[in-house]
Amino acid sequence: MAKEKKVEQITDMEVDFAQWFTDVCTKAELVDYSGVKGLFILRPYGYAIWENIQTVLDGMFKRDGHQNVSMPMLIPESLLQKEKDHVEGFAPECAWVTVGGSEELPERLCIRPTSETLFCDHWSHIVHSWRDLPMKYNQWCSVLRWEKTTRPFLRGREFLWQEGHTLHATEEEAREETLHQLEVYADLCENFLAMPVIRGNKTDKEKFAGAVNTYTIECMMHDKKALQSGTSHYFGDGFCRAFNIQFADKDNTRQYPHQTSWGLSTRIIGGLIMTHGDNNGLVLPPMIAPTQVVIIPVSMHKEGVLDKANEMLERLKTAGIRAMLDDSEQSPGWKFAEYEMKGFPLRIEIGPRDMEKNQFVAVRRDNGEKVICSIDELENETKALLDTVQSGLYEKAKKNLTDNCYPATTLDEAKDIVSKGGFIKMMWCGDLECEMKMKEDVGVSSRCIPFEQEHIGDVCPVCGKPAKQMVVWAVAY
Repeated sequence: MAKEKKVEQITDMEVDFAQWFTDVCTKAELVDYSGVKGLFILRPYGYAIWENIQTVLDGMFKRDGHQNVSMPMLIPESLLQKEKDHVEGFAPECAWVTVGGSEELPERLCIRPTSETLFCDHWSHIVHSWRDLPMKYNQWCSVLRWEKTTRPFLRGREFLWQEGHTLHATEEEAREETLHQLEVYADLCENFLAMPVIRGNKTDKEKFAGAVNTYTIECMMHDKKALQSGTSHYFGDGFCRAFNIQFADKDNTRQYPHQTSWGLSTRIIGGLIMTHGDNNGLVLPPMIAPTQVVIIPVSMHKEGVLDKANEMLERLKTAGIRAMLDDSEQSPGWKFAEYEMKGFPLRIEIGPRDMEKNQFVAVRRDNGEKVICSIDELENETKALLDTVQSGLYEKAKKNLTDNCYPATTLDEAKDIVSKGGFIKMMWCGDLECEMKMKEDVGVSSRCIPFEQEHIGDVCPVCGKPAKQMVVWAVAY
């Protein structure tokens, strides 16, 4: 008799959250380590999750009139140098190509950390008239940033992402685009990934290099830390001036367009893991799970069991549900643990006794609840349960966020919040010095100035000066 394959155990998140995260990444077969430090292999299951995210976002982008393009991966150093703030922001993370074949290159080429300069150079050649605007482009690609410390999904040297870049005739139109794309990311997170977000404006210290404004969605992870999950930037006409992009308006006057940029990466998969995962492994929301339902035949050697399981599989697929059947020789117990580890939203068990009663057992991955359902109502019952799992995951994550956001009116209160974990809601005077002091004394960074402001007090707790707005602070990934 063949020896049964063992499902590997993972570290409890309460014991070591960082190790738990790494265990889930590797043992749920999402990633593997490559021969180059900081460059990870996205395995088929991990890539399938990204493909589903990509499909959702790509549909939203095209709905709004954006077109996909492909830019080169190498940027001449002279091109990168054109926008001062931008190059200074990315210089420490740039990787350079200096030799082509066997010859030293006349100019260093940067492996793209982001593509603003490439888009601007291209637009300087093709934009001439107001009729050419808006330019609404998006690119799906990988980028390279030479990070010193790396972790799967959260901080890799190379990662997959999308980067949207648009040009507009007016500031109003460009700002509207910037905020709209932030809402697209919020829609993805809340309605597909079941991750509630805080929408807001980044401080000047935290904004993207070269941007006038950076907007962000911030999510709370299971360990009460923050994850920046998507950003959208308004550039004004700074890049356009640097690259001499001009157009003739309706009065035949030369004008500089207004520019936006926005991006979301495979980092969001790390967010999915840390928002919903548990000590049995990954937990995926049905809307984004590559496989929504796995059918496990029990006592499948008995007459009719496999036939019924296959019949149910075809019914689910016909109903548009992403389903699979595991008819391997592994024991049911092994299969239960395996698909819990991989986070499949729903498990269906069918055996001889179930068939006698014209029923099946459905097990929810989010809470382990077992539900007895009629085989006659297979499609309806399964869809209803998947909807319940999706909404249940969102509500659980929303409660985690709501219950762990605390107001603070003094630095001591802020330190106390950090010691137990959570987001700090605190007033701020707007001075960089106070923002830096929060980092040094409390150990938190400003996550955003929320669109939904609350009045926590009248003064900045750091310096005592009149406060300008409420800021959310947190320890972040």
